[in-house]
Amino acid sequence: MNTSEIARVEAYLSATFGNDRIRIEMPKKRGAPVEVTIGEEFIGVLHRDEEEGEVSYSLLMTILEEDLPTLAKDK
Repeated sequence: MNTSEIARVEAYLSATFGNDRIRIEMPKKRGAPVEVTIGEEFIGVLHRDEEEGEVSYSLLMTILEEDLPTLAKDK
């Protein structure tokens, strides 16, 4: 991904989720994953896919079970 693509995806995510703290930065090492953060919190990695001339981007976000809040059981 180039810096223009990253800026466009970042603007899209910020507008879609109503959060201007979403950041995507070019990886420091070639071949390293492109990381997405909200503020200082890492939320996932961004992938670019090109198939038959069509380009798409996917955000992979892993949520650890231990990070989920505890909810009261349904009655």
